[in-house]
Amino acid sequence: MKILPILLLLVLSSAGLAQNCLENAKIVAPVLSENARKVYETKLAEARADYDKNPSADAIIWLGRRAAYLGDYKRAIDIFTEGTHKFPADARFYRHRGHRFISIRCFDAAIADFEKAAKLVKGKPDEIEADGLPNARNIPTSTLQSNIFYHLGLAYYLKGDFKNALKAYRECEKVSKNNDMLVAAKHWLYMTLRRLGREKEAQQAIAGIADNLDIIENDDYYKLIKLYQGKVKAEDLSAPDTDTLSNASLGYGVGNWYLYNGQKDEAIKIFRRITAGNQWSSFGFIAAEAELKR
Repeated sequence: MKILPILLLLVLSSAGLAQNCLENAKIVAPVLSENARKVYETKLAEARADYDKNPSADAIIWLGRRAAYLGDYKRAIDIFTEGTHKFPADARFYRHRGHRFISIRCFDAAIADFEKAAKLVKGKPDEIEADGLPNARNIPTSTLQSNIFYHLGLAYYLKGDFKNALKAYRECEKVSKNNDMLVAAKHWLYMTLRRLGREKEAQQAIAGIADNLDIIENDDYYKLIKLYQGKVKAEDLSAPDTDTLSNASLGYGVGNWYLYNGQKDEAIKIFRRITAGNQWSSFGFIAAEAELKR
């Protein structure tokens, strides 16, 4: 029997783990209003038509993204995988597939994708990433590279690998050029440092965040940073209802604050409230779920 090179064995092993996780993942459909669902379905049909006309890299990206917005995460992963085969040097496919691996709790597969994407963009200029769900001002706030490192840090964080999460968030910080991405990166950077017991560094990381930043969409992270700075109280941010994306995000940040400040029972109560809600695919829900499992 011919012995395979170690690197190839690792690749095959990683692919097998990803496939096994994908096959066994339990998907919870997102809660969408009737109007939102109609909009998403129309956009998906348009993306399918564009793909059928010309299966370019952009067409594959948008077809996968539109499928994911409707909660068809496994289909989205299949579409992005097609993109990695046709355009193996395009980091976007690994970035978006990694995101959806996080959605279905395949964290190791997500890490492999984001690490691959990071290698592909190394030394290259960054690029604005168009929003599939535009914000109120219709101004994209993130870039390809900031999203790669942001989600890489998140995947490591969700596994409890805070040292590698810290490395990723440091890289994310470097390419976060606007207020929205800056507060997002700083928020997770602060939480990661606190989980590592490096409180002084955590405070230094957010010390320069001013009170009057113009924030377009990451207002929840901005509010949490003010909590970390001691400018607002935790009880002022806690929401009894976690059935919105905003409340799940705020809830996890507050729960985590209680956790690393020695109030474990209060933290667990908040994490359980979040996971009893309907924001299954939100990062706040996934993080609360991971905390309870740990």
